Amino acid sequence: MKKFNITTIILIISSLQIYAQQATDSLKDERFTVHGQSTFISQYKPTFSAKYSGTNSLVTRQESQISTTFTLFLGARLWKGASAFFNPEVAGGSGLSGSVGVGASTNGETYRIGNPSPTFELARLYFTQILTLNNEYKYHESDQNTLSGKVPTNYLALTIGKICVSDFFDKNKYSHDPRTQFMSWALMSNGAWDFPANTRGYTPSIVLEWVTPNNELRYDFSLLPTVANGMAMNWDVNKAGSHTIEYTHNYNLSGKNGTVRLFTFLNYGNMGNYNESLALNSTSPDIINTRKYGRTKYGFGLNAEQAINSDLGVFFRAGWNDGNNETWAFTEIDRTVSLGLSATGNRWNRPNDNVGLAHVISGISTPHLNYLKAGGMGFELGDGNLNYSLENLTEFYYSFQMSSNISLSAAYQHIINPGYNKDRGPVDVLSVRLHLQI
Repeated sequence: MKKFNITTIILIISSLQIYAQQATDSLKDERFTVHGQSTFISQYKPTFSAKYSGTNSLVTRQESQISTTFTLFLGARLWKGASAFFNPEVAGGSGLSGSVGVGASTNGETYRIGNPSPTFELARLYFTQILTLNNEYKYHESDQNTLSGKVPTNYLALTIGKICVSDFFDKNKYSHDPRTQFMSWALMSNGAWDFPANTRGYTPSIVLEWVTPNNELRYDFSLLPTVANGMAMNWDVNKAGSHTIEYTHNYNLSGKNGTVRLFTFLNYGNMGNYNESLALNSTSPDIINTRKYGRTKYGFGLNAEQAINSDLGVFFRAGWNDGNNETWAFTEIDRTVSLGLSATGNRWNRPNDNVGLAHVISGISTPHLNYLKAGGMGFELGDGNLNYSLENLTEFYYSFQMSSNISLSAAYQHIINPGYNKDRGPVDVLSVRLHLQI
């Protein structure tokens, strides 16, 4: 049945692509775009030791989990500079232990959900209007949520609708897509950025962009979920919401391209406070009991990428948030630093293969630490106690390009102090990933 479903999806997408191409043949720019993807990830970890475990701990026993996603990327050109995109998605499966117990969780294709059954989600539905600021253009190839055609090098853009905010912010050429690159949450995005999203990573938003070849500036306002890690969104923007601003500088160093991104964010909503929860109950704190409107979480991030040569690149991220109020949407990380390398397989005559090695160090604030040590639980962490130390995750992957549309990856992750706890681990995770893209 699974084979039949995949084949059917491929045939449907291919038929739509032929129709879109026929509609585009006589036009200067692509009128319709149709693409699709499916990703299967199998993860395994052997038994590891721990002095104790809690409700939100990574389980110590041997464990295997599988995740699947299917996404259709549909787009249409409406009028000059205007386009609309629609992404229905089906996702299922689970991360190891339900994606709890590790700050830099190991599978970016899974979420903290109770039901692993495949579920439909309207992932993205948004409209974009571009306003040209000059008469110079560059050509974009057709891709996921990208119409082929000429795009001005200098422009203003407005995007409104349901999006994944990380599609616009904190991008990185070498480490951003868990379907083809590093899989850890803290490598695909800045772990200290509590970016606005529902449980599955999407939210209604407004994005404003100013883009030139060397400099880019973006602003986003997004809705937050009504409860931490929730699916329902809070539409009362006077009480809850998220602001993000990012500046990007593109440069050339000795003929090699590089980019530096700086961002800041502010979330506000019905959040609980770590110190107040401890004041109410020092032996069994529950942050939910301290939730009230008017709370905020703010932070900053740095993101850099640099090509070393045509085959090798390096990336770096660092992030910090104030860590006084509870994590609301992404992951329980308040401080993060990551560094990694990514290379093609050109040197061994596999130019379409990719290999990566990265290390990420994650930490939490003192109030967050004290809360977990006293037995408190967030939506991702909670061992019942905490012998604090920085969490370290190292990831190595190799992606083998089997054909123009299919890649097969193997990955190894080594985690020291999972959930910031010296009394647990280390943990080893082995992954196999099959990715189909049309």
